[in-house]
Amino acid sequence: MKFGELIIGWYHKNKRDLPWRRTSDPYKIWLSEIILQQTRVDQGMDYYERFVLKYPKVKNLAAADEDDILKLWQGLGYYSRARNLHHAAKDVMSRFKGKFPVVYDDIRSLKGIGDYTASAIASFAYHQKYAVVDGNVFRVLSRYLGISTPVNSVAAKKEFNEAAFLLMGKHSPHDFNQAIMEFGALQCKPANPSCGSCPLNGSCFAYSKNKVGLLPVKGKKIMVRKRYFNYLCIHHGESIELRKRTGKDIWKNLYDFPMIETGKRISTEKLLQMEEWKKHFSKNKVQLFSESKTIKHQLTHQTIFAKFFGIRVSTALSFDGSKSVKKKNLNKFAVPRLIENYLNSADENLIS
Repeated sequence: MKFGELIIGWYHKNKRDLPWRRTSDPYKIWLSEIILQQTRVDQGMDYYERFVLKYPKVKNLAAADEDDILKLWQGLGYYSRARNLHHAAKDVMSRFKGKFPVVYDDIRSLKGIGDYTASAIASFAYHQKYAVVDGNVFRVLSRYLGISTPVNSVAAKKEFNEAAFLLMGKHSPHDFNQAIMEFGALQCKPANPSCGSCPLNGSCFAYSKNKVGLLPVKGKKIMVRKRYFNYLCIHHGESIELRKRTGKDIWKNLYDFPMIETGKRISTEKLLQMEEWKKHFSKNKVQLFSESKTIKHQLTHQTIFAKFFGIRVSTALSFDGSKSVKKKNLNKFAVPRLIENYLNSADENLIS
């Protein structure tokens, strides 16, 4: 038997029952693909169900308020995905008259949709012949065919896409793509793959050459930037200051606390001597009543070292565009995971 027959046969016996596999609605398939970017299936499942329940059609998503979408997305990270989802939904309504596009180039033209996602929608919703190459597929093809091109290189995208397309042959694009992705997720796993029971082990390059642990190859990692956030949790009566993040930085349009960013770790004493601190607090009676330990928060290309300072002021103030929010209403605002974790773990006296 050939690769396609073996892997599709395996898929029909072993596939997981996932809600986005029970539909041919391009909107729901698109939604699932965006959620599952950088997200595990078990984590993404609940988000998918909640989004479909609240926004059952693309028109509902397009008409939604961005703050509501970001709040529903909270915890998934990579918030640009949610903003692009909203932008693209509006585009479908205006440019395509509310009907999700069928032509690959039109699908690809929507904001936030790259080659992979466009291929997934085209093959899963419309059964068009496009190869879907995600991390799981990279791994399967690299091991099976013995491809040593670094999977995070520019050359890999074309090479692996062509390899997947050739192996697909005359098989159903829908079945083949679902099969190879599922095979990588469940059988040909990154660590401890089940090679002994693998239906491909008789023709797998990596298995025959004892190179399973060496493939796929990844290029050098991108340098991770370190940042130091000193969060100022400014309390005035029953209210606390929140700030909406804008500009081209992480967590755009989410809310966090006013903050002084420094180039390195500094002591509390030095923080209180900074001009930025004095500018805002010199004319206000200030009580610094709490100080958290340093919290490390890892993003893909950044490491955040955050400290939270509980501050009471005698007179309400705005800190660089912040706004006063009733503490009881904090849960209505979309915040980054770092802030959510702090709010969930903070002593009640700090946020109530």
